[in-house]
Parts: sequence; C-alpha cells; structure tokens
Amino acid sequence: MGSLWDIWFQKKTFLMIEFYQKLSKNPDRAAALRHAMLATMKKYPNPRDWAAFTMIGVL
Repeated sequence: MGSLWDIWFQKKTFLMIEFYQKLSKNPDRAAALRHAMLATMKKYPNPRDWAAFTMIGVL
C-alpha cells in the first residue's frame, strides 16, 4: 500500500488500524483497504484525508 500524498498522522493511523483489523479477518487486501477507506471517510469526510491510499503490486 502506498499514499499519493502526505496524510496527517492521526488520520493515517486510523486508516491503517482499520486496514489491519479487517485484513486479520480476511486476507483480501483490496477489500481491507476499501473497508478502511470507507471507515475513514465516515470519520474524516474530506477526500484529502482518505483518498490518497492505493495498493501497489500483486493482489
């Protein structure tokens, strides 16, 4: 996973915690990232805070 721009630490941390919690239950990285982005979007609605993340490499 990578970020296209710098994200404030608190918001990035929230997204990463959501991502790894979902990933621990299901190994689908794309689904875990989608879940994390949606959860972050609910808490921080500005796209600048959650839209920068992307998967890089083989899924």
